[in-house]
Amino acid sequence: MLTRRQTVTSLAAGYGVLAGMALVIGAAVIALLIAAADLSVDDTGFFNIYVWRVTRFTLLQAVLSTALSVALAIPLARTLARRQSFFGRKWLLRLLAVPIGLPPIVAALGLIEIWGRHGLINTAMVAAGLDNPISIYGLPGILIAHVFFNMPLATRLLLTQLDRVPSEYWRNASQLGLSQWAIFRLIEWPYMRSHIAGIAGLVFMLCVTSFTLVLLLGGGPAATTIEVAIYQALRFDFDPQRAVILALLQLLLTGILLAVLASIGGAPQENPTLGQPTRRFPGRGYLAHSADFCLIILMALFLVTPLLSIALSGLSADFMQLFSESIVWRAITTSLAIASLAALCAVTLALVLIRARHAALPLVSHNGWARWIRALAAAASSLVLLVPPIVLGAGWFVLLRNRLDVFSLAPVIVVTINALMALPFVMRVLEPAHTTHMARTGRLTASLGISGISRFLLVDWPGLRRAFLLATAFAAALSLGDLGAIALFGSQDVVTLPYLLLQRMGSYRSNDAAGLALILGLVCLILMVIADQERPRARTETAT
Repeated sequence: MLTRRQTVTSLAAGYGVLAGMALVIGAAVIALLIAAADLSVDDTGFFNIYVWRVTRFTLLQAVLSTALSVALAIPLARTLARRQSFFGRKWLLRLLAVPIGLPPIVAALGLIEIWGRHGLINTAMVAAGLDNPISIYGLPGILIAHVFFNMPLATRLLLTQLDRVPSEYWRNASQLGLSQWAIFRLIEWPYMRSHIAGIAGLVFMLCVTSFTLVLLLGGGPAATTIEVAIYQALRFDFDPQRAVILALLQLLLTGILLAVLASIGGAPQENPTLGQPTRRFPGRGYLAHSADFCLIILMALFLVTPLLSIALSGLSADFMQLFSESIVWRAITTSLAIASLAALCAVTLALVLIRARHAALPLVSHNGWARWIRALAAAASSLVLLVPPIVLGAGWFVLLRNRLDVFSLAPVIVVTINALMALPFVMRVLEPAHTTHMARTGRLTASLGISGISRFLLVDWPGLRRAFLLATAFAAALSLGDLGAIALFGSQDVVTLPYLLLQRMGSYRSNDAAGLALILGLVCLILMVIADQERPRARTETAT
């Protein structure tokens, strides 16, 4: 419960944040549209074979990556749901969360160590008599990288659905002696099916907007996506016309995908149960056990080996020489500063929007402005997904290139873009905790007349501290490992760890790259571990 003054203040602040977001995103989009309108038909290159080849490859790799990720996630989720008591299961589930917090550039380096020309896989195949049968560059490398990142995500989401199957279903299946195929067809698939389309759409969206992995593993013009082509057009080809057209194509593509995602899927209906804990009846045969554990071991090796290769190659780097370079320290401090500012901005924006939604809730039935702010605040967290970092950066690059020194504004632009990109994730973390907290404390604080900074320090901060820390750590990890915005605006004066790592990989300084990858990966994983440790505590506190 909020006072009238608190309600007005929260709504005004919410509209202010929405206006600022609209300005940042709208200015970039309008700049692209104006630039496109100024192009002649001959300049646009809509019918240029390069543009269409890039668009076709973007869709092709996304379709194949999505199909592989979901197809592998289904049997893996079934196996993990069926085998609930083997040693190391808890750590295996945590391993599935590691790719989410790992910077793509670090993961790409680890995958090259395993699947590259001199990697573990090719070395083993050469020893078996084959001659470098696998190339990490091009479409195969992109597919491997996307499966590495998206298969664990799809597995976790499907596993969540399987955990909702009532215990009575498993008991009845055991009593009826159903085969594994019958269990899958009659019990598991109906629960997964309702979310398969949404999960596949999410993975497809992530693959379409993938930048870093394609940039490092693409393998030239034949394996380039729209976002990488935008980057190349602005930084290397100095062709803003092509960048504008590609950016508009990417906007159109992401807009269609978001519309499709909004129209599909829904949560399965809850089924009444007897309240008993879930008990599975896995196959008792030797072949069933062997097949399940072989699948688990293969999945673990697929995820662990790139991480181990990063650690081993990173430990062999000359850290004394690396830390003696001033540019390395500048990259570390710049990365931490940008990540901290972006995380604080994202958390602040999310909190303002969440408070505005809460303040508008009692007014929805009779106030059109309240309905609008709730709808806009909810949409704002997903609207930023419509404009990927490269497209947003390209819009501001086009807008400022003839007016100001674009690279001098790089820190401000990168912080802003990273904050907006982290906003959807931060809101999904903060809003449930805030809703529960307000339900517990809102009426009491209103009756005591506690408001403003006093309310935040005495009531909100103690109650939401862990949720704040979780959201901040998550947003900082995302910003720290991001290469999208800094790739466009980075320079010798503004260098982050991912940007420096990209430079060292491009100049074939593999030892330095390995050391930087280890530093960057460790910092991001520490932040994700902090977030993962805070998550159960936050849930516990909000439930009390």
